[in-house]
Amino acid sequence: MNTWRTLDHGLRRQLLFLFLGAGLFWSSVASMLPVLPLYARSVGGNPQEVGLVMGSLAVGILLSRSWVAKRTDREGRKWVMILGLTVALIAPLGYIFVHSIPWLIAVRVVHGLSIAAFGTGSSALAVDLVPPSQRGQLIGYMSLVNPIGLAVGPALAGFLQTGLGFTPVFLMASGFAALGLILLSGVKEPPLIDSSKNEQATVFWSFLGRRSIWVLTVIMVLTGMIFGIVSTFVPLFLKEEQVALNPGLFYTALAFASCLARIVSGSASDRYGRGLFVSLSLGLYAFGMLLLWSAHDAPMFLAAGFVEGLGGGMLFPMVIALSADRAQTDERARVLGLTLGGFDLGVALAGPILGGIALHLGIRNMFALATLLALIALVIFVSQNGKALSQSLKFALGQSDDIYALKSETSSTVG
Repeated sequence: MNTWRTLDHGLRRQLLFLFLGAGLFWSSVASMLPVLPLYARSVGGNPQEVGLVMGSLAVGILLSRSWVAKRTDREGRKWVMILGLTVALIAPLGYIFVHSIPWLIAVRVVHGLSIAAFGTGSSALAVDLVPPSQRGQLIGYMSLVNPIGLAVGPALAGFLQTGLGFTPVFLMASGFAALGLILLSGVKEPPLIDSSKNEQATVFWSFLGRRSIWVLTVIMVLTGMIFGIVSTFVPLFLKEEQVALNPGLFYTALAFASCLARIVSGSASDRYGRGLFVSLSLGLYAFGMLLLWSAHDAPMFLAAGFVEGLGGGMLFPMVIALSADRAQTDERARVLGLTLGGFDLGVALAGPILGGIALHLGIRNMFALATLLALIALVIFVSQNGKALSQSLKFALGQSDDIYALKSETSSTVG
């Protein structure tokens, strides 16, 4: 925390309000994870239809990500964050009034806009505010809002649903977003850089033409598919195996480990490079899925959640920092929107595609498939982050700098 103390009082205050508001937002969104699959089942959905409901959130994110990212670079970060929180306030109320799979899918698509807007705006604003030389560490700290939300939201939702039913969970999610809007009023953003001169060269999808960006995007697609499997099938798997464990506690274990990983890996990546920690995170994803595949009791499920949390806790701040390292300030939101949008695409694919596979393979074997996806992501990352395999391998093992980093944006990290 020495880095935090070196920041001036005004910047610390800005980051604190941003942190608290974001924590409430992610608590609101994450509270749906242990509850919505069960709610979809209660209105008659089969495993594939449950997957469609859960995956449709990502469809909403994908449909709005390009528009949101462009507006964020052109018009500012804060207003899209307000838009995201407003949708997060309204959408959970919609679940109360719908009792069929098609309508659940429709509300879930709208709910996805909240993540596209708030996630893109808050990530870009956090990167704008922190000093480049301390980017990895401070982004690691700021990204703790995700696992904190994942710890608070699902645990409370699981207990509320068990004791009082579904409606109080949806009201709680809406209330979290309302509090987030209040806190966001205390956040100010720095002046924007005019990007109109570079508009032709920086169309949203054109970034996929850069190896530095498409590699990160593909990695996030694969890990998004893994998360889609976990968010859709863990609650159903626990019920199928008759394991006496609140599904929310699985996500709490995941979130606790994610916090630990983010605190340690953020500052270390500023010294030893991002590549080493991305490689380690993908290895942990594979191990966590392997544990889930073999799980038969509560301790094994919690252990799997913990290991996956370590992987996710390293991966997300590293991808945000790498994306920022590899982008100019006036294109940063679009680059972040594209790489993080890869995760959304993976989640969207996981619902309808992998939900259908689950009908034939069974829920347990979905986690074997998730293990394979993590290993594929690791191979791609290790082999595609340099102009030659040896160069990419060195970066992935923390033995060389990122050749794609813009030197004006980040200092050398590997001595």
